[in-house]
Amino acid sequence: MEVYVVDIRSWTASFRYPNLISGMQPTLEVPPISTVLGLINAAAGFLVQHKSFQLGYYFQYEMEGEDLETIYQIKSKEGRPTNEAKSNIISRRFLYNNYLRIYTPEKEIADYFEQPYYPLLLGRMNDLAAVSSKPEKKVLNGKEYADKICGQVIPFEYRLPGQIQALPIYFTDDFPRKNVGTRPFSVINHKDYVSGKVPVFTDKLPDGKEIDIYFHSISFEK
Repeated sequence: MEVYVVDIRSWTASFRYPNLISGMQPTLEVPPISTVLGLINAAAGFLVQHKSFQLGYYFQYEMEGEDLETIYQIKSKEGRPTNEAKSNIISRRFLYNNYLRIYTPEKEIADYFEQPYYPLLLGRMNDLAAVSSKPEKKVLNGKEYADKICGQVIPFEYRLPGQIQALPIYFTDDFPRKNVGTRPFSVINHKDYVSGKVPVFTDKLPDGKEIDIYFHSISFEK
C-alpha cells in the first residue's frame, strides 16, 4: 500500500474524556480520530469532507504529568452563552514530549502539512504542535494478523485488550457542534504490543521500532 506519512511533535498534549466535565480531568493516552481529523482541517484551513478516505496514525509520549489550570465557567441562557462568568481551578493530566505519525494514501491531505494554514494543536489551545519533517511517501506491506499494534485506537469489534471508550469520529462545523459516528474503541497505548486478527500494515518508526498500523475508513456521507 502506498501512503504518505506526516510526523508531528509537541511538548504537551491533552485528550479529554468524552462527557467528563467536572473534577480532575484525565487524558486519553491516544488521540481519538476526531482530533487527528481536526489537525488535518487546521492544516488545510477549511473543513475537509471527502466522501470517504482511509486514515491511520500512531501516537507515543515520554511521560505523564498533572498541573493546575484556571478555567472560566460561562453561564448560559436558553442554550446561548451570556456575559456572566466565574473562574475556577481544576487539576488536569497531560502528556509530555509527544510524537504523532499520520498515514494517508492521499497526497492532497499530506500536502496540507507542507505549510499548515492554522496552528496545529494536540488537544487544547496551549498544546501547540509542529510538523517535524516533510511528508514522505512510503510503501507498507499488509497482513491479516497483527502482532505489533500499539499507540492507536482500534474499533471494539476486534476485541483487543485496552481501555474501552466511546469516541466520536468527527464533529460538525455548525453551532453548537455535534459529535458524529460515536462508537466504542479500544484505546491501546504505545508501551506494549497487542496482537489479534486485525488487517494492518507494517511500518518502522524513525527510532527503529516496528509497528502495525490499522487504517480507519472515514465517511462524511449522511
